[in-house]
Amino acid sequence: MIDSAAIAVGLIILFAGGEATLRGSVSLAKTLGVSAAMIGLVVVGFGTSAPELVVTLRASLGGQPDIGVGNVVGSNIANILLVIGIGAIVYPLTCEARAIRRTGTMMLGVSILLVALALNGRVGAIEGGFMVAALICFLAWSYVRDRRHQTASAKLHSREADEPGDLPLSVFRITIYLVFGLAALIGGAALLVEGATGIARSFGVPESVIGLSLIAIGTSLPEVAATVVAAIRRHTDVAIAGILGSNIFNVLGILGVAALVKPLPVANDIASIDIWVMLAASLVILPILFSGLRVSRQEGVVLLVLYVSYISSMALRLPG
Repeated sequence: MIDSAAIAVGLIILFAGGEATLRGSVSLAKTLGVSAAMIGLVVVGFGTSAPELVVTLRASLGGQPDIGVGNVVGSNIANILLVIGIGAIVYPLTCEARAIRRTGTMMLGVSILLVALALNGRVGAIEGGFMVAALICFLAWSYVRDRRHQTASAKLHSREADEPGDLPLSVFRITIYLVFGLAALIGGAALLVEGATGIARSFGVPESVIGLSLIAIGTSLPEVAATVVAAIRRHTDVAIAGILGSNIFNVLGILGVAALVKPLPVANDIASIDIWVMLAASLVILPILFSGLRVSRQEGVVLLVLYVSYISSMALRLPG
């Protein structure tokens, strides 16, 4: 009961912390005169991935690497099947193929990279350094390209920057948002990991399963909220861009930083099952986006059913 309460409270605090950090970061960037395209590309992508970053670091440093790796892999699966599925059910999701091509291609590339690392059995400091460097290079190249050319992707990132809505304007309020957001992320992550670890030990559930399911869904709540709001506002291109961008940050940024801090072994079940589910989900969604077709409500239901089936299949991994 105590562990369950810790998970519930941790998720609520994580969600509030992620929202506050996102709003504070976007406000600070606008105050400093950062371009809208850069805000959408970097700050918004990082903001929705902040819960995954803190939880993965907390799990890794606490000696629960399976929770950390499972959180990233599970979040990427949830972003495509669960988040896009829910968003499409609210309102069919469409996106101009030219605007999303670069981000979509990069997401597929990092998914393949993660498959290779998982088959290797670990993500070490060298690999982590390469991943962080690749993320920085991708962001820098995207920013320079968008600044020189008013491309479809540049306009899309600018719309992403405007998506959070009403933002704090004064320096004092921005500081409050950032301080509260970061504190809530750290505290919520600690509660969530401790509660999940307690349940895993009590019932003999593998920590990888906890990370792939419960924690992955919890840390994906910011993406769920952002996608639903964007779908209601009919800003569906922003919703899709945010999801694909979050998946890139999850692999290159979160796993990369975590591996730099402490090498991450990849559990056998993740390497043999879940990593392939993640790659398959990426391959399923990209042809739809590249063709410029929409993700209809019916297809959203299919994605959601696939996710429920995937989560249900984890019962086969439980002891007894």
